[in-house]
Amino acid sequence: MRLDGLLSFPLTPFTADLADVAWPALRDHLDRQLAADPAALFVACGTGEFTALAPAEYARVVATAVAGADGRVPVFAGVGGGPQTARAFAAAAADAGADGALLLPPYLVESTPAGLVEHVRWVAAATDLPLIVYQRATAVLDPAATVALLDLPTVLGVKDGRGDVDAMLRIVTAVRHSGHPRAAEFLFLNGLPTAELSAAAYGAIGVPAYSSAVLTFVPEVATAFHRAVSTSDGATAGALLSAFYLPFAELRATTPGYAVALVKAGARLVGQPVGGVRPPLVDPPPEHVDRLAAIVAAGREAVRGA
Repeated sequence: MRLDGLLSFPLTPFTADLADVAWPALRDHLDRQLAADPAALFVACGTGEFTALAPAEYARVVATAVAGADGRVPVFAGVGGGPQTARAFAAAAADAGADGALLLPPYLVESTPAGLVEHVRWVAAATDLPLIVYQRATAVLDPAATVALLDLPTVLGVKDGRGDVDAMLRIVTAVRHSGHPRAAEFLFLNGLPTAELSAAAYGAIGVPAYSSAVLTFVPEVATAFHRAVSTSDGATAGALLSAFYLPFAELRATTPGYAVALVKAGARLVGQPVGGVRPPLVDPPPEHVDRLAAIVAAGREAVRGA
């Protein structure tokens, strides 16, 4: 399975009282994402508030995405928690028709890179779903541990959310030069919040694919930037970084949880009824929404001027 191009991480819309998923809004949101021609949908992951979903909600979210994609792009579902919980979510994702799973960091506990490999092995043993391992927070790999993942045939690759380019260079180099039969096909994805800021650096070390939260609310900006990076159009990429991405990242950094809450506010700004975020995340106050609106307007203007 190849995942070239932008990776979509859809939001999970909630009703006004946050008591339920807003199902019609979810279907509309997924249709908008598919219209942007992503390489894959990653539903019920971090941006989709995996940790805020009840098991029944989770299963229906995944099934809704599978039905909406209708085989046009692969659908990955977030799975996580402790090892048994991750197994249970993987089973639910498979039952809902998902094509693969993004294995989120283990809940709460920290361990060694070798311990993380055993966690992956434990989950992989219970499902036939292809897995991508999300390196972030309590899940930290090193070169030896990543090479060990090659021996798990259903593990497709690693998504990095740590942002240590030096460490990722060592991991990518170790895998590509390991001599393992799967070394060339193993996937590496840039999964940093606002991954566009690091797209050039990650592309230079052999990690060109990245997730884009911006795709969920201003797809014209996300696709224009991806096209500019892919064609080495430095002028357009620079203009979009200056007008949109750097101010957006600065605002995102003001409050913990804005990697999700600010994105959801952006979707509401452009007319998507996705509702608010479930606690403990907090929605942005009006002054931050106003700043975001100005950033969105500047980003759209930069696209028109490209």
